[in-house]
Amino acid sequence: MVKAYVVGNVALDETLSVADLPAPGASIFGATLSHDLGGKGANQAIALARAGIACRLIAAVGSDARAAEIAQRLAAEPLEVELVEIADVASDFSIILMAERGENAVITTREAATALSPGRAVPTLGDAARGDLLVMQGNLSGGTTAALLREARARGMRIAVNPSPLQPYFAELWPLVDMAFVNEGEAAALGGVEALRDAGVGQLVLTLGEAGAELIDADGCSHVPACPCRVVDTTGAGDSFMAVALASALGRGGRLDPLALAHGARAAAHTVAQAGTVAAFPDVAGMAEILARREA
Repeated sequence: MVKAYVVGNVALDETLSVADLPAPGASIFGATLSHDLGGKGANQAIALARAGIACRLIAAVGSDARAAEIAQRLAAEPLEVELVEIADVASDFSIILMAERGENAVITTREAATALSPGRAVPTLGDAARGDLLVMQGNLSGGTTAALLREARARGMRIAVNPSPLQPYFAELWPLVDMAFVNEGEAAALGGVEALRDAGVGQLVLTLGEAGAELIDADGCSHVPACPCRVVDTTGAGDSFMAVALASALGRGGRLDPLALAHGARAAAHTVAQAGTVAAFPDVAGMAEILARREA
């Protein structure tokens, strides 16, 4: 059975509802919208696992109360977890401001994530083998990210990357990446779609918000529309989209196609219609219903 290994960050998310995002120097009122598990690594791993993929999450935490809550919340998921405890650092957390018109702003700490060294990260791949999937994001250090990608390539693993938050070290790592998921702003900052394809990315998914997403690869460009929905909280939508698209592809042979993106779009629509991060993702039954659809 193919297995996914997600190496990234895990955090606790505190989401506040605000009338509008604050201008510099402004003091504004907010109301608690949700307190949830988050972090792009954890988000993607949980969505993959709920979608029926055997998945292992590797993430760093401190030795504090947040780490204990993170472990407790992760234990409720159908997921194999390895939390690497780093001494003398704080577990990561996010403050998310959600404006009434659906826009958000996210502030995330990464003290624990960047403290995960190559020497501690690479062995966590354990018995990962040819055909398994490594999923990464932009929260780890450049050295650790590069070491993991090179180790995965040496083992013949497939590699999917969401380079968010953007880091300059990705420029030299694209030849190692099979599948990349970027939004319009990230694509522009990275030199455009063609630049990423020329750098060696085999399949590129460009997310376009309410305009849907595009799959660009050797077969050309395919557009998949977004699913209409009521927007409550956009936090985690991109992570659920990516994870479910990957799960769809893995369940049907491993290559992204328009159906995989359509499955991801349905998961993202479900996510934005709920408050919270992981709590807003489809559950196991909801994921199964999404993946049972056979039309893009």
